[in-house]
Amino acid sequence: MDNEMSAPETKADLAQAFTDFMGAFEVFRETNDRRLAELEHKSGADVVTTDKLARVEAALDANQRRMDEMVLKSHRPSLGGAVVAGPNEHKAAFEGYVRAGNETGLRALEKKALTGGASDAGFTVPVEVEAEVMRRLTAISPIRSIAAVRQVSGATYKKPITSAGPVTGWVAETADRDVTDAPTLSELKFDTMELYAMPAATATLLDDTAVDMDQWLADEIETAFAEQETAAFVAGTGTSKPRGFTDYTLVEESSWSWGNIGVVKTGVNGGFPVSTPADKLIDLVYTLKAGYRQNAHFVMNRSTQAAVRKMKDGDGSYLWMPPAIPGARASLLNFPVVEAEDMPDIATDEPAIAFGDFRRGYLIVDRQGLKILRDPYSSKPYVLFYTTKRVGGGVQDFDAIKMLQFSA
Repeated sequence: MDNEMSAPETKADLAQAFTDFMGAFEVFRETNDRRLAELEHKSGADVVTTDKLARVEAALDANQRRMDEMVLKSHRPSLGGAVVAGPNEHKAAFEGYVRAGNETGLRALEKKALTGGASDAGFTVPVEVEAEVMRRLTAISPIRSIAAVRQVSGATYKKPITSAGPVTGWVAETADRDVTDAPTLSELKFDTMELYAMPAATATLLDDTAVDMDQWLADEIETAFAEQETAAFVAGTGTSKPRGFTDYTLVEESSWSWGNIGVVKTGVNGGFPVSTPADKLIDLVYTLKAGYRQNAHFVMNRSTQAAVRKMKDGDGSYLWMPPAIPGARASLLNFPVVEAEDMPDIATDEPAIAFGDFRRGYLIVDRQGLKILRDPYSSKPYVLFYTTKRVGGGVQDFDAIKMLQFSA
């Protein structure tokens, strides 16, 4: 069954993991300082120092991943807690379907609820299972954790926006008021697309009454859903998947207009400027309006984060700082850093760093209902569980997200 650690073990191991992480960061800082000193006084850094720095960075990243996994595991509640009578009836019927393929209970419930429960489309999972899957996705999907999320019952969500507001102005108490123009409204449309996972179970697992099938299902599909979602939220084309924020037209901030994503260019193809590279990060930060900066995040992948982790300000202080406590985010220029592996690497013309208020800038639309279809035939002796959810996404405020593009 589940082999998660007890609460005392989790806390002790998490504390040790955080101590190891901070120790690795101190070694990284010392090694990188030595590398910078060698670059300043020699023609290049010593190969021994460079190799050590690479090893320390790998250890730092590994410690961060280990700590993140432990934090996630410690936050997972049991699905076997007290629930109201209605969901219990659904849960019992769902258990019979998953373990033995008995559809009678689920068909009766869906008929009572006046919903279509045709076996070729699958059956809706209990609400507590769906809620747990969505909670876990928020915890492990980097973009979902910072974006706006809206749940809908239909296939499409339409959001009206004001592209040109009414004329406004100051006026004296008794003065005549001019007739104001009506606001100009346009519409953003977010279609939900089908995302699926297909975990497999053995007959032995299904027969084992000690195994919590709800927990097993959530464990099996959370990572698969999170990885696919994140890839789409970052770089999806909008065809059969959500549209990612890097897929929109990129324009220099000086030419920015609604419907495009504004960029700051580094001035160097495929890299930062040799002199004062951190200035470009500062330029990116202050391209964003003050109202958006309050809740802004940096978004980049691991290799890009490794590059900015070596940068210092004019006083010799590192711009990147490790998290203050386990489960918190690292920061860059005092803004949280979100690591999304689907962000592009630093390369010519690539927008490898995003910065913005993603809660206002990017919208994720979830259609209610997580469905599952039991398939004992396609991969004998295993039983497959074709699990689907519908999700959409796209930029909803084009002024809330800016990108750093590595081009001249």
